[in-house]
Amino acid sequence: MGPAFVTGGERTGVVVQMRLDSSRLPGKALLPIGGTCLAGMVMRRLRGIDADEYVLATDAAGASALGEAARDAGFSVFAGPKDDVLARYAMAIEAFSLSRVVRATGDNPFVSATLAEAALSVAREAGADYVGLVGMPVGMGVEAVLAGALLKAAREARDAFDREHVCPYLYRNPGLFSVLRPECPEGYFLPGGRVTVDTRADFDRALAIVSEYGAAPSDEEVLSWVRAERKGG
Repeated sequence: MGPAFVTGGERTGVVVQMRLDSSRLPGKALLPIGGTCLAGMVMRRLRGIDADEYVLATDAAGASALGEAARDAGFSVFAGPKDDVLARYAMAIEAFSLSRVVRATGDNPFVSATLAEAALSVAREAGADYVGLVGMPVGMGVEAVLAGALLKAAREARDAFDREHVCPYLYRNPGLFSVLRPECPEGYFLPGGRVTVDTRADFDRALAIVSEYGAAPSDEEVLSWVRAERKGG
């Protein structure tokens, strides 16, 4: 296992990647939900994470269409390459002088700030380059990554998959990076659960959760919904 890429005084940024096109659910970022749009709900939720910067990392079209929602949520907007998302993250890291990144995606309106803080705590305590909790419902987690490790990945990764999905180069190369995948806290452990939005059925589920619990459901309310859904209602 390689050494962690540690920088000086920590400057943490929540960086959420989004763009407008989606093959399974076109235009999903702009779909109305929770008194805003899906993108706005994701960013509103991410504001619960303690950080120095909050950044929407998108492409030119996304910056134009999602800028208002980002500003309403207290996010800065950064436009970078459309398909090379790893390069987009590297550019955002340099633009905002970040030393650690909470990587989030625009699919997750029920992302958990508590789980994000848990991942950050593990990362800081262990000095890890990468921490991604496992076992919680898909759509509630984030990844905590040292900026130096992402910059190294951006310099070295050649595979298109690594560049589109940002972090695989790190955890596919454990000899180069310090990678931890700890189990999530017990109360969140619901493997196979799902609250991400990738399809119309996923979005309908999100709408149902908001209808049941309001625009800002607690983690426990989201988890209760998942448990009930798994039992058949």
